[in-house]
Amino acid sequence: MPVIERTITVQWRHQVHFTENLFAPSNPLFRDTIASAAQGNARRRAKVLFVVDESLAVAQPALLPAIQGYCAAYAADIDLVTTPITIVGGEAVKNAYFRVSEIHAQIDRYHIDRHNYVVAIGGGALLDMVGLAAATAHRGVRHIRIPTTTLAQDDSGVGVKNGINAFGKKNFIGTFAPPFAVLNDFTLLATLSDRDKRAGYIEAVKVACIRDAAFFTWLDQNAEALARFEPGPMKHLIQRSAELHLNHIASSGDAFEMGSARPLDFGHWAAHKLEQLSEYRLRHGEAVAVGIALDVLYARLRGHLAPAQAERILLLLERLGFELFATELLHQDADGQLLVVAGLEEFREHLGGELTITLLRDIGDGFEVHDMTLPLVVQAIHELRARHSRSRQTLVLHA
Repeated sequence: MPVIERTITVQWRHQVHFTENLFAPSNPLFRDTIASAAQGNARRRAKVLFVVDESLAVAQPALLPAIQGYCAAYAADIDLVTTPITIVGGEAVKNAYFRVSEIHAQIDRYHIDRHNYVVAIGGGALLDMVGLAAATAHRGVRHIRIPTTTLAQDDSGVGVKNGINAFGKKNFIGTFAPPFAVLNDFTLLATLSDRDKRAGYIEAVKVACIRDAAFFTWLDQNAEALARFEPGPMKHLIQRSAELHLNHIASSGDAFEMGSARPLDFGHWAAHKLEQLSEYRLRHGEAVAVGIALDVLYARLRGHLAPAQAERILLLLERLGFELFATELLHQDADGQLLVVAGLEEFREHLGGELTITLLRDIGDGFEVHDMTLPLVVQAIHELRARHSRSRQTLVLHA
């Protein structure tokens, strides 16, 4: 029988901008981003629907009026279809599909089509949910992400994935759909708690470990300043981490993860399970810190990673303020098996194909394995627990 086959290449522009005071009328970036889609000399007044993290709106009460004032100042280009919609943020927003339906209803109500915009302002979870709604309405309306956490600005917000949780599994329902633009406003991080500022650091450590030894050295040299949340080092961390993540998306040849490898999820197989087991008490970044520590120790135990390099990574995580152990690592099922180990199969199933885990040969040199020796995983868990206990005893002695 005849077969017609073509190789189809799809290209898109992926733009990530860095700015401050995005909605000051003197800052034209948002207007220019909207206007950049105009074809030829055509000027089109674009409809814009804003969805804002509720906790951010409370923490920064001037934000919503600033958005409205900005859109009024640039009314020739921006049609603000309604006052910004506020919606609960955090992982809870990803745990029910009705939130996606709420955004769909607003897109329908205000006739947002493929040449108009849905703008999400919030942390990674809100961006994931709104991005899913935008990607599935009219098979895709233009979506602008304005991340408001360190983690979203340096990692998740600059990616091409959207999703919500279902059936007890993280990101079970989702899409690959590049945002029209990502606008990182450093001033939006001002009201974050120290815990949430720190959480995003882990993705910078992750990408440095697998991609950029020089960046890891910079993190090591600036760990104390980062732990104090000094603005200059924080800005550099966010920008370099975002750049490395974007470089991977652009150059890996597998931006939509059609294969079985997912190097940017170094340390994540355990992290996703730990989040679930903790009922999301653990922030994503906190769980990833534990997951990275676990895989670093495992790589050392397997003889892949030199002990000195493993210790260097663990010490950096601790200097940045991360705890490297969570009690959920020891949770067992009825048969006495560690529940976290189920994360390996869930990780494989989520991506499809064979299990592929990224480990380290050296700082800046990640490689892939397709099996994990469970006794060594368990040994690494108990080593983390012992390290944690020693750390706690030291704190008590110095109190």
